[in-house]
Amino acid sequence: MAPGESRLPAQTPPPLQARAFSPASVGNIGVGFDLLGHSIDGPRDIATVRRIDAPMVRIAGIAGDVAGVDQLPLQAPRNTAGQALICLREALGLAHGFELSLEKGIPLGSGLGGSAASCVAALVAANALLDTPLDRAALYRFALDGESVSSGSRHGDNVAPMLLGGVVMATHDRMIALPAPDWLHAVVVHPDQVLETRRARAALADPYPLPVVVRQSAHLALFLTGLQRGDASMLREGLVDLLVEPRRAPLIPGFAAAKAVALDHRALGASISGAGPSTFAWFGSREDAEAAAPAMRAAFVDAGFDARAYVSPVAGPRAQVLTGPGDAA
Repeated sequence: MAPGESRLPAQTPPPLQARAFSPASVGNIGVGFDLLGHSIDGPRDIATVRRIDAPMVRIAGIAGDVAGVDQLPLQAPRNTAGQALICLREALGLAHGFELSLEKGIPLGSGLGGSAASCVAALVAANALLDTPLDRAALYRFALDGESVSSGSRHGDNVAPMLLGGVVMATHDRMIALPAPDWLHAVVVHPDQVLETRRARAALADPYPLPVVVRQSAHLALFLTGLQRGDASMLREGLVDLLVEPRRAPLIPGFAAAKAVALDHRALGASISGAGPSTFAWFGSREDAEAAAPAMRAAFVDAGFDARAYVSPVAGPRAQVLTGPGDAA
């Protein structure tokens, strides 16, 4: 090396395999249909992605202790995670491909963003294998591509909070992280029911009267302002859904009782998580949330359905690459 020259540090090649998880999420948060969501510390999906020479995306297998997992499509274009990776490859013009394995931990048709979690976990894992990884904002469009396979539309209220963590406003082309005070906690109860997203959306087909839409807009404004200010009273006033909940509630046996129990236990508000049947409630402390969780679960049990309750900070985790065996817990 000539005097005065400096040697550039050697570039570390990207790994050939990565494993990532994505948390479950509460889509809509009641008042923000297809617009708001937050992640929760609870069930999760895990994706293992391997970089392969073949210019394609293939799914090696899907496993997990989740009812119906054996019915999920292994054809990449028909799978949310597979389609997300296909769109990533095509957009970046990658010469290599990906092989994907999924471990499902989020129940199917639960209203906890199971289809979204698969594609987000796969994207985060695949991103770690790129020569130049993308930021989370750049991954958003591919997550929407994948989610649309399952839901039939491009809405980011599940994938966005999974990518960023916490409470997120998701529009067609951007994710906006919203503040969530650390005292805010959620109870999310998943009853042993299945409510397909397409059926839940069909319940919303009829038009809404303009006065109801105006009132809903006021609730949304109060809710967003309450988050910004950390004002529990504004959150309580804003967390009221006049549009979606009244039409979907009859599809979820036990929901009305679970919501009533949550409000009796000092919830700031309660509604349907995503397309349902899972139900969520926000509380002003973890203590209140933990006191309410068994009673909310019991409301579904009394209606004839076993259920599982999760208590989580509203500012839940984001999808991450797993680096060791302990990360899988």
